[in-house]
Amino acid sequence: MNADVTDRSAVVDGHRLHYLTAGEAEPGRTILFLHGGIIDAAHLSWGAAIDTLAENHRVIGLDMLGYGASAIPDIEYTTVLHVDTVEEFLDAIGVDRPTVLGTSLGGGVALGLALQAPEKIDGLVLADSFGLGRELPNGDLSYALARLPVLNKLSITLLRRNKGLARASLGGIVEDPSSIPDALVDDFYTQLQRPGVGRAFRRWRANEVTRAGYRTVYVDRLEEIDHPTLVLHGGEDDLFPPRWAKRAADRLPNADLRIFEDCGHWLPREKPAECNDAIAAFLRDG
Repeated sequence: MNADVTDRSAVVDGHRLHYLTAGEAEPGRTILFLHGGIIDAAHLSWGAAIDTLAENHRVIGLDMLGYGASAIPDIEYTTVLHVDTVEEFLDAIGVDRPTVLGTSLGGGVALGLALQAPEKIDGLVLADSFGLGRELPNGDLSYALARLPVLNKLSITLLRRNKGLARASLGGIVEDPSSIPDALVDDFYTQLQRPGVGRAFRRWRANEVTRAGYRTVYVDRLEEIDHPTLVLHGGEDDLFPPRWAKRAADRLPNADLRIFEDCGHWLPREKPAECNDAIAAFLRDG
């Protein structure tokens, strides 16, 4: 991360939230980054974008509740909880109407925030976003795994003991595993060592995954979102299919769509330069 990025924290509903901040809002915008699920943090998914976009904007990279360096309370985690917490976080730090950039789970949280408190944001960037479809990536297997949290715990135990396995696990969310630099693997491996890592995702997944598919689906409400929106998606995303993004862009009243070929689910890290260029153009012209 750039030396100008500062670590800060805020307390929301009694829980400490960690965030990164850099850059200035004038003459640019204020940008809020929301990362994905499983094992993630602002600097993991959005580290390359935070450094680049801070040159012209004020950037805030939030570690959502249960992730990164934020508190991991022993509570139930739901999409609604994350939306509520992000809304309260913006109030706590006095940020008004940021452009919200969310990837994977963070994209779903960004969509929920746009619907719940539209007056508090001024634009959206959705990268391989959750919340745009119901079907599970592996059908009944995904449902079964959601009911067996011990398997996720065992996986984390194995990954935190072997950096090679940690690298291989990241290879499952990109089309080209060689695109993941060693420094990013090191950051991910460090995150794996944190006590309580994975708890928020396991409990979120248990609440979110049903036999019928994902519980949270915003497709039928997308017409309500009139904020300028940039929909980005990896053309080879195996978790959330590109057709979700295409359907969302058709239904959102004020959206542009960009599909990145030869790219999997972790777009901001697999295609950082192309992703950042698309976001910068949207922030400039939107």
